Amino acid sequence: MKSERVAAIVGVAESDLGETPGKTVLQLQAQAAKAALEDAGLTKDDVDAVFTAGNWAWSPTMMLAEYLGIRPRFTDGTNIGGSSFEAHVGHAAAGIRAGLFEVALVTYGSTQRSDRSRRRPPASPQLTAQYELPYGLPTPVGAYALAAMRHMHQYGTTSEQLAEIAVATRKWAMLNEKAMMREPITIEDVLRSRWIAEPLHLLDCCLVTDGGGAVVIASARKAPLAAKPPVWVLGHGETHTHNTIVNMPDLTVTGARESGRRAFEMAGVTHDELDVVEIYDSFTITVLLTLEALGFCEPGEGGAFVSGQRTAPGGDFPMNTNGGGLSYCHPGMYGIFLLIEAVRQLRGECGPRQVPGARLALVHGTGGVLSSTATVILGRD
Repeated sequence: MKSERVAAIVGVAESDLGETPGKTVLQLQAQAAKAALEDAGLTKDDVDAVFTAGNWAWSPTMMLAEYLGIRPRFTDGTNIGGSSFEAHVGHAAAGIRAGLFEVALVTYGSTQRSDRSRRRPPASPQLTAQYELPYGLPTPVGAYALAAMRHMHQYGTTSEQLAEIAVATRKWAMLNEKAMMREPITIEDVLRSRWIAEPLHLLDCCLVTDGGGAVVIASARKAPLAAKPPVWVLGHGETHTHNTIVNMPDLTVTGARESGRRAFEMAGVTHDELDVVEIYDSFTITVLLTLEALGFCEPGEGGAFVSGQRTAPGGDFPMNTNGGGLSYCHPGMYGIFLLIEAVRQLRGECGPRQVPGARLALVHGTGGVLSSTATVILGRD
């Protein structure tokens, strides 16, 4: 592990999760931001950079900063879907390194469950979307189903192997009182759940919830003054390979291959040194493809890698320890919750789901239809 320390995450928090009728996306973000700043021992007056993403305003960073009463000297509204927040962490570290600001606030909020927005008809196809949506492809699940079907065809991956991921993730959720789904499930339960887009069953798919989250990032000068030990940003990489699924270069290989390589190189760590891994799980196939692309196993070996409940509590590869998007929460763009859980694991704050002695964590976000990826490696002193 490289010794350079430039920026650290010093505060994390969620808002209310699940179904939050009567609350707006701004209220959820304000609730999470206030709690994250308190977690850090800071106030909004310490914040000089604002990061957020979403489709809830034409300029989300301006509306958010106005609502919170912050006048930032740096703003970043990068939106690459669910991986936006891992990208924000990398951008914040770069801005701190350049001396542009010292304390960054990253937030996200969504009321998609209360709004029933997932049930609305898709908007008229615009620009390059005209080549997919008019032909009946359900988005995004149809795109992920295409990738899963291709992986099964090319490598012999099975529905049972995908179900291993859903079952192991539910076991972590059973240890998290904030998780929305905590009843135990079996591989047979996953296989018996209804098709959403073959070969993906209902229990292969993430939840649809409301919720917000916030992360506070501080410079190396400010971080030691925070209320809790800093969690250092050691490595970061990001990329996007396509927008529409028909333009994905290879349905079985994601951009994690590139973003992960750069994050590992920057951090100076190896796969074997990691203690805990948080990987975006919009669908079970997302996890399997990501594990292969990040290099935890060879292409085509993801099914065998996750078999035998290896990623469940007590397994030798702790992954998605809060219960993930499959069982904990998933308010549309889930990446910020991966960061929150990794920080809590590295601080030793996770109670019954704590990974003993966790010092190094990998966080990986995926956005769009396997379109964007961003990888962050975090560590504590």
